[in-house]
Amino acid sequence: MRTPRIYLAASLAPGERIALPAEIAHKLGKVLRLAEDSPVVLFNGDGRDHHGRLQWSQGRAFALLEGWEDAHSRESPLAVMLLQGLARGEKMDWIVQKCTELGVRAILPLACERSEVRLEGERRDRRIEHWQAVARAACEQSGRAVLPEIHPPLPLSQLDRVPLPPQRLLLTPEGERLSGLSVDPRASIALAVGPEGGFSPAERQWLCAALGFRPWRLGPRILRTETAGLAALAALQALHGDFDR
Repeated sequence: MRTPRIYLAASLAPGERIALPAEIAHKLGKVLRLAEDSPVVLFNGDGRDHHGRLQWSQGRAFALLEGWEDAHSRESPLAVMLLQGLARGEKMDWIVQKCTELGVRAILPLACERSEVRLEGERRDRRIEHWQAVARAACEQSGRAVLPEIHPPLPLSQLDRVPLPPQRLLLTPEGERLSGLSVDPRASIALAVGPEGGFSPAERQWLCAALGFRPWRLGPRILRTETAGLAALAALQALHGDFDR
């Protein structure tokens, strides 16, 4: 059985005995049925995996930390910031989860002309917290020890106020072919993906003319919003990232 990895927003150091939250204790004891002294790995986003042993006391779970290892080697050398047009329902969860597994560094949801989702106030705050939880769970599963940054949703019209990576790619069926795309893997990348229905012509024009995005296409087929970013990220990782490491 694979050693469970647990995200915990706490200071972690060898020799410490860390009390685990009730929901984690339930998962370890009732779902995974882990016994006393079972190995566990804790991480807090600092790039380290903290190895320990599970202890039980009066129904509570504790992790006795024994040592740590640097897990930065699991982070892709390719720094990609996904600019994702807001999508309906569980599509955004899917995008956050799978892009985290594929090594994305940051995700910025965008409210576009064709976005059918509108997030404001408490609903907006709840969605951000939910996406952050999805990203944490994806890190637990995939072995990442650095959390991708999930930015608050932003209107596309305000994107010029955001510090963007120097290399900027826009996914569109009218863009350059993959074979003609030149990317410097040493510099970070902004990857823009539209919502259902894509970016409007005016949005594409503004992104390219005002913000310097280069149009790029992935083959002759039109991909759904929840597919396009994943396919592009996988292609970039294969060409310039760590898929061959």
